[in-house]
Amino acid sequence: FFFFKQKTAYEIYQCDWSSDVCSSDLEVDPLIDAFRRMTRGLEFDICEMAITTYLAARAHGKKMTAIPIFIVRAFHHGAILVNTRAGINTPRDLEGKRIGVNRGYTVTTGVWARQVLAQEHGVDLDKVTWVLSGDEHVAEFVPPKNVVPIEKGKKMADMVVSGELAGAIGIEVDHPDVKPLIANAPEAGIAALRARGHYPINHTVVIRDELLNSHPDLARDAFNAFAEAKRVYLDRLKSGKIDKPTAVDRLHQRVMDIIGDPLPYGLAPNRRVLEELISTSVAQGILPRAMNVEDLFAPSTRGLVG
Repeated sequence: FFFFKQKTAYEIYQCDWSSDVCSSDLEVDPLIDAFRRMTRGLEFDICEMAITTYLAARAHGKKMTAIPIFIVRAFHHGAILVNTRAGINTPRDLEGKRIGVNRGYTVTTGVWARQVLAQEHGVDLDKVTWVLSGDEHVAEFVPPKNVVPIEKGKKMADMVVSGELAGAIGIEVDHPDVKPLIANAPEAGIAALRARGHYPINHTVVIRDELLNSHPDLARDAFNAFAEAKRVYLDRLKSGKIDKPTAVDRLHQRVMDIIGDPLPYGLAPNRRVLEELISTSVAQGILPRAMNVEDLFAPSTRGLVG
């Protein structure tokens, strides 16, 4: 990818440099495959990235650096489903049980959902056996001892319905015996935002270090491009010009009423949540030690806010 800057607009292009052919469209479906391809092969110049995948990638020396653009945020109280016949009446009843986690242990939804269980409900995460349906984006990552792979040939949703798993994080199950662990999860997320500023970051944007070293203005220009795109979106959101608002748009509207900007970019407005994520990742055995927030982002963008 490269950024093409005009007077007031930026565009992102995918290019075949050998033939000088460029396209402004590259979609990797599902998006998580892009995360895997980036962490394992540095296939893209600029790439959207799940933020806990990025933390794990940096911990294992991957040659990429983020810019403080956080394009996906969400609350994860509703991501935890349980089998109503498994004897789970409160979150602490998960202790001693086997709980599924969709894909890998470092998946951001799982990280934040476990943080909710630990911080808001006092669950001892070490007393839960976490059963994974897939592997990690960062191949070198070694999970804690209470994290195990799913049995071959089995599907996580079926295991929750049958009771082989007491519950799971990050899956969809349509069955009368399966329900969310936390009642009225959307309101629980909003309440956590009001009470302690809890507003999880899901995705950031990373750039290959080779390009950052050879193009000193790239990180700043990329930041400004994303910030301008966000400004256009928020103008439409505030003025009611989005014809068919999605659930994400409606969440942004609610958050906007509480904190103003529902998608703050830059280190200054996000330092608290980034430090929370780092400490959470250490506690959950994703990072071997704490990282300095500034060290995770391109130097030219550390003072930017958009």
